[in-house]
Amino acid sequence: MGVESHPLHLFCFPFLAPGHMIPMIDMAKLFAEREARVSIIATPSNASLFEKTIYRTRCSGHRIEIHCLEFPSSVAGLPDGCENLNDIQSIDNLIDFMKAVDMFQEPFEQLVEEHQPDCIISDLFLPWTLDVADKFAIPRLVFNGTSFFSLCVTERIQRYAPHKNVASDMEAFIVPCLPHSIELTKSQIPDFAKAQSGFVEFFERVKEANARSFGVVMNTFYELEPAYVEHYKMELGRKAWNVGPVSLCNRNTVDVAERGKKACIGPDDCLKWLDGNTSASVVYVCFGSLSQFTAPQLLEIALALEASNRPFLWVVGNSEKLSENEWLPDGFEERMQGKGLIMRGWAPQVLILNHPAVGVFVTHCGWNSTLEAISAGVTMVTWPMFAEQFYNEKLITQVLKIGVSVGCRVWVLYEEMERPVIRRDQIEKVITLMMDGGEEAEGMRKRAKELGEMANRAVEVGGSSYADMSRLIEELKTYSLKAK
Repeated sequence: MGVESHPLHLFCFPFLAPGHMIPMIDMAKLFAEREARVSIIATPSNASLFEKTIYRTRCSGHRIEIHCLEFPSSVAGLPDGCENLNDIQSIDNLIDFMKAVDMFQEPFEQLVEEHQPDCIISDLFLPWTLDVADKFAIPRLVFNGTSFFSLCVTERIQRYAPHKNVASDMEAFIVPCLPHSIELTKSQIPDFAKAQSGFVEFFERVKEANARSFGVVMNTFYELEPAYVEHYKMELGRKAWNVGPVSLCNRNTVDVAERGKKACIGPDDCLKWLDGNTSASVVYVCFGSLSQFTAPQLLEIALALEASNRPFLWVVGNSEKLSENEWLPDGFEERMQGKGLIMRGWAPQVLILNHPAVGVFVTHCGWNSTLEAISAGVTMVTWPMFAEQFYNEKLITQVLKIGVSVGCRVWVLYEEMERPVIRRDQIEKVITLMMDGGEEAEGMRKRAKELGEMANRAVEVGGSSYADMSRLIEELKTYSLKAK
């Protein structure tokens, strides 16, 4: 039997957070479109967020399905119905959540034994899936939803600990042994990289499992960060395939609009509002599904948007936890009638970013948002908060040079930890810089457009990501045939 005649069966297991689930679902659809059989592992409530797009993919003749596992929230001491990282509001709850995720190992092992997949594609935050893969002698691929740049920065900081040589949290240091001179402060790197905690032990497990896995699948494309793709593979000696931007697999407008869940305002209403604005005139503000702001910070953003005197579309993710009179200036929405649109909750981000009226994206630098903006050819105002977002900011501002920083310099996961407030004049200043059409802004806009064109070519037949996925599929087929 030839390699081409063996259909692959892949298990895709995303971590229970929107930023992890959304790109893995997109990637699963891409594999299904390449004639693989794909099984997605999810909890019932999380499955409801993407079951419609999976149904549409299946109706197109592709073999893709969902297997549900019950989330043991009550056993782990979490409130009933807490199945998603978005439901977590404190470090203590996060620790309990991660313990509950570990409890998936036994039922997942039973699924693997029953269905005998050819490969497990696991989120990096599920390190125990390697034990399951080893038990059944099948390869485990790590899905890492960030950039090669971020992985290289992380590895160099872990190896050389340059932050230990500075006198204060705000003193800058150079990350050693990278293709570019990248400057960070101690305050911008994750807490678990600086102090011993339970999360240090968890990330050691993650690192060990990733090193022993078959390789890593990345939601990026070669032309975006060639020096760091090569650095990761050659200097760090890791096996990797880039298959992104995976968001571009969504060619159906409904699929694009409903990535993650239904928007709080219908996509047609949102796009109609954008239609009423001129090209590249709108400031789009969105900080992802996990970011949390205090009322004083939201107030500063509102006042900065008003002072900028430009149309804006502002997605406020956690406003329901605050009284509106805490964070909206008196009469703000009345004064902004026709000038700005506030969306509370989820938004159809890919549709928004690809609308010609959008001129700049004020973003937390989560990798999904970053790559979606790059794919749309949109420049960015960067406002990182936690995870690897400060590293992504450096890629945007120092390497790609398609954005400018708002000036946030403190890594904070939850608002129970203190984050300095960025003042309205600073926010207005960077928005004006990016929107005024000056030489610097025009240069960034031109580079962003060029990268957007590269991103779209990468996933087309013959493109770099299309070819890398082909190579990965053939390698997995060969491995499976040898094993059998």
